[in-house]
Amino acid sequence: MYWPSREVVLITVMLTAALGTGGLFVGDADPAPPDPVPFDETVSVGLTLEAEQSLDENVTLPRTQVFYSQYQYVVGYYGVETFVDAKRQAGHDQRFGYPLAVYVTDYGDATVELQDDGYPVTDRPLSWIDATDAWFVVGSDARTPSGETVVPFADRADAAAFTEAHGGEVYTWEQTLEESFDTDDATVVRDRVDEQDRRVDAVVKSTVAQADRPVSIVVGEDVDTVQEGIDEAPANTTVLVPDGTYEETVRIDRPITLAGEDGATIHGDGNGSVVTVTEPRVGIRNLEITGVGPMASGAEEVPGESIDDDAWDEKFLTYYTGADAAISAHVAAELSIENVTIETPSNGIILRESPDTVVRNATVRGNERWEDGFAGIMAFQSPGVIEETTIVDGRDAIYAYRSEGIVVRENEIEGSLLGVHLMHTNGALLADNRLTDVIDTGIYVMTGPERNAIVGNEVRGSVTGSYVGGTDTYVAENVFEANDVGLELAAAASIYERNVFAGNQLGVNDRVILPTNRVVENDFVANDDHATAGSGPLRIWSHDGRGNYWQGGTSIADGDPPSRSYSPTDPVDRRLHRTDGAATLARAPALDALSEFEESVSGMRTGSITDVAPACEPNNPELLERTDQADRAWTCDGTLTTNP
Repeated sequence: MYWPSREVVLITVMLTAALGTGGLFVGDADPAPPDPVPFDETVSVGLTLEAEQSLDENVTLPRTQVFYSQYQYVVGYYGVETFVDAKRQAGHDQRFGYPLAVYVTDYGDATVELQDDGYPVTDRPLSWIDATDAWFVVGSDARTPSGETVVPFADRADAAAFTEAHGGEVYTWEQTLEESFDTDDATVVRDRVDEQDRRVDAVVKSTVAQADRPVSIVVGEDVDTVQEGIDEAPANTTVLVPDGTYEETVRIDRPITLAGEDGATIHGDGNGSVVTVTEPRVGIRNLEITGVGPMASGAEEVPGESIDDDAWDEKFLTYYTGADAAISAHVAAELSIENVTIETPSNGIILRESPDTVVRNATVRGNERWEDGFAGIMAFQSPGVIEETTIVDGRDAIYAYRSEGIVVRENEIEGSLLGVHLMHTNGALLADNRLTDVIDTGIYVMTGPERNAIVGNEVRGSVTGSYVGGTDTYVAENVFEANDVGLELAAAASIYERNVFAGNQLGVNDRVILPTNRVVENDFVANDDHATAGSGPLRIWSHDGRGNYWQGGTSIADGDPPSRSYSPTDPVDRRLHRTDGAATLARAPALDALSEFEESVSGMRTGSITDVAPACEPNNPELLERTDQADRAWTCDGTLTTNP
């Protein structure tokens, strides 16, 4: 077997050993530091595009730019504290090298005030100064969208004047590097998952209970039509719809509950929405709804990327929320939809500006041709709860747009083009959903959001199990099985832990250009390729001595715990679980020496992933048992970890 790329590098290593290391790095021993660059020319971290676009034009957040010895790009950090936290992370120097130069913005050049939210506002652009020459105000009232921030000044007197107005203390660069900062990062998202679940339980309990109202009108006894019952019912009562089919469309404009007995069906005329809600605190339960109009969208066109946010939202409002649906709710907070079955060629449930809505135990069957339908459930500026619901076919099963904090849990999704699709939505919790044979992407998180949690989901049979974009995201305890790609890892500064990737063509594709993620205690079993990485420096997928389980990546020869690291992007290691003889080659002394050399020089491992603490056995055996690949996992001593 011939490995040309590694053979060339191996020859280089041998020549280097023979000639000495001096030939590897040519240049002055103490070269002049590089000059700062415009911030928009850096690879920036610490602020999402969504957060940046939401800031007032006069807001000038503290920024840092760093030139690293072994990284080809200049890295821009929003906030001095973001750089300090990044530098403290294990493996940071190994991935990037050491800082050749660090520059920070100088607030002494401008008049600076703080908005009510603590964001700094200046009367002019700021210049760059060397961080080692600057003075830093720590612990003031200044904030960024991520939390507290450090404000730098070239002159100590300017820094002291800022503390008199806004609090804090003046630190040197060395003192600042020793500080810890309270920022809203992925660990905060992880720690609040249970709290968010409990808070949502309270919302569900309140919203559902409020829809439990005494019956005041019985259709067929007190009135002839459902609409007449709605019009005559006193507020906070129930209109009861007996068994039968009622061919009409209805509008609910008062706080009542519309409830059906077994077999009650409202059948629209096939031209428009069937049930329209325009009042808060409405309940809809125990009904079948059919006869929905075919209009999956409500306008001729949707705006392009050049349209500003306000114009986009306005067009979105017309294009999507003005479409036909079984239930169409507009400015109807605390809506309760429960035990409802929907057949629709277009949309199932549309929620516009209707926060704290609860959809539970519903069934939505969309158009088998996804090109002709749209959303099973669409939430536009409507954070609430969607749970224990089944959605089949259509284009997007669940589509959330600017619905910060929405919770989508314990749903069954099958056969749509996209499963759960988030746009411009922060702080969402997607938990314990089961997605099967979604055509394109099971969970699709796009437009650079932050602080979302994706926990306990199972995604099978998609082109892409999940595409997760944004920052400060928590992805844990999910199962990605039998997808073309299990996970497109595109969210930076995030935590990916205790997931199982089994039987995919590719387990994970790391798309993030900066190695700011923690990827640990995941299991990779029976994937054609366990993981790949795009451009960027070496990614180290282990933390505090804990790594991931890689089928085939360890053996009894490596010890327990293994003394040998594993790289799923290495041309030999990536074949260990599927090519006979690869294990012997991988452990050849020459290649071991090469691996150690490459790990010591991050520039040798661009576009690479290394786990320096691979596990001997799966980290998540209970999750692995849910897959069809459990009998492919072995311990370091050659013992099967499960009973097939």
